[in-house]
Amino acid sequence: MMKKVNKVLIVGGGTAGWITAAKLAKNLQADSSDGVEVTLVESPDIPTIGVGEGTWPTMRKTLLELGINEGEFMAYCQATFKQGTKFVNWKKEPGDKAAHTYYHMFSSIFDPSDFNLAPYWLAGIAGENTTFATAVSAQGNTCDLGCAPKKITDRPFDGVLSYAYHLDAGKFAEFLTQFATEKLGVKLIKANATQVHLTENGDIKGISVDRNEQGERESSENMVLEADLFVDCTGFRSLLLGESLNVSFKSVADTLLTDTAIAIQVPYESEDAPIPCQTNSIAQESGWIWDISLFNRRGTGHVFSSNHMHPDEAESVLRKHIGPVAKELESRTIKMNIGYREKFWEKNCVAVGLSAAFVEPLEASAIFLIEAAGNMLVDMFPKTRDAMDYAAQRYNQSFLYRWEKTIEFIKLHYYLSQRESKFWQDNKADETVPEVLRERVAHWRTHPVSKYEFDNVFEPFPHESYQYVIYGMGIHENGRFSRQHLSDQNKAMEYFKRVRQATELINKDLPQHRELLKKAYQYGFQTL
Repeated sequence: MMKKVNKVLIVGGGTAGWITAAKLAKNLQADSSDGVEVTLVESPDIPTIGVGEGTWPTMRKTLLELGINEGEFMAYCQATFKQGTKFVNWKKEPGDKAAHTYYHMFSSIFDPSDFNLAPYWLAGIAGENTTFATAVSAQGNTCDLGCAPKKITDRPFDGVLSYAYHLDAGKFAEFLTQFATEKLGVKLIKANATQVHLTENGDIKGISVDRNEQGERESSENMVLEADLFVDCTGFRSLLLGESLNVSFKSVADTLLTDTAIAIQVPYESEDAPIPCQTNSIAQESGWIWDISLFNRRGTGHVFSSNHMHPDEAESVLRKHIGPVAKELESRTIKMNIGYREKFWEKNCVAVGLSAAFVEPLEASAIFLIEAAGNMLVDMFPKTRDAMDYAAQRYNQSFLYRWEKTIEFIKLHYYLSQRESKFWQDNKADETVPEVLRERVAHWRTHPVSKYEFDNVFEPFPHESYQYVIYGMGIHENGRFSRQHLSDQNKAMEYFKRVRQATELINKDLPQHRELLKKAYQYGFQTL
């Protein structure tokens, strides 16, 4: 049990495998003789699912710490900037009137934990017709104008406004493969895992594969890869953690009702078509459509409940959204296994990505949670086998919390809706809503969201994220809050004024999104 952890074997590639490999290799000096050896086994026959095309601002820190050039990464992955999500018709059906929209931005100009403007906005001090997002952030206006969050003269990974990326997930995995193997010392074996071997105490001893390091076919009896710590990135199959170590899967299909996605990639009508700087999420009868703009195409998809809509009808809804060009385009159907493993780290095996958990792609949490898994694994990396049990205990507690809170936050979007179809009404039924969420929403109908409700350092969605959603969805409609208990109205009025001024100033100087991307792909960003 005192055996040193000198070798890590990651089984499975894709975004989960390669982010984990890169983080471990960078931090454990895999490219040096006295570092930890990091090897990744990736099947040459099984295509990766790809966890999505949206990221969080945390991706900037991940890429920066790995030593990746932002301009090169963006050009290779056809990446664009993401400043948040625009929700369309989530509150109610459009009817004969204009669509209802609201923004969930990445940040506000003033940190609500320092001074919370929400109670003052609820009291009408920002102006009766001012949306919450407009009152606290410049970014909704930036998105409406089609502007980028930074200029070509800004340093890599810095911007005038906070941002993340939209990217081609397949290209991203390819980019990380090349970078991690050439720059960080990760060893790649292109082979299929055929069998998992266990020790007497239940640890994983090794993995049989069908090819050697040169890619030549081998007898699985002869080619066994051994390691001290294994990372399961085998997707929904969960070959190591689920099948071999028998860690059960906890379904949350009774809470998050969507279980299928149909995706179609859409070409632009012209090379100069505007590129939106936000994810568009458009509610439908039995789910919602995502519409994400990369540099060379749009990625669209319909996430829906097969218990409420037939897949053929769901595909028809998506093609109608795309327009006449859709009849020429191929679709891809993805069945989603919604839930999480009861443990994420068991024995000497950690699961990351789909093998650990998956919730529907609303709010693009998948890649963020892969990043978080890599960060914690690096920070608590066990030097010996006997240190693993403690690390596993802390890891499991942390990620159980993160996944439960992610599920709760995603459910919030459905729970607040006033849409009337059976799918949306089923989403509001008590038996599908976590009790803690029902209690919180009941409180927020008469009280502002408080920073003291988000006191866990691993909270995936912070205070302001909840504010954007609940106030965007109109939780306060039964009457604005009284001003009598607001202690600093003058300060609030000054802050709202500063937001308006900053919005005007910022958006006067920012370039159009496509214009900046062309320059960034060609020249990169300022390095001094």
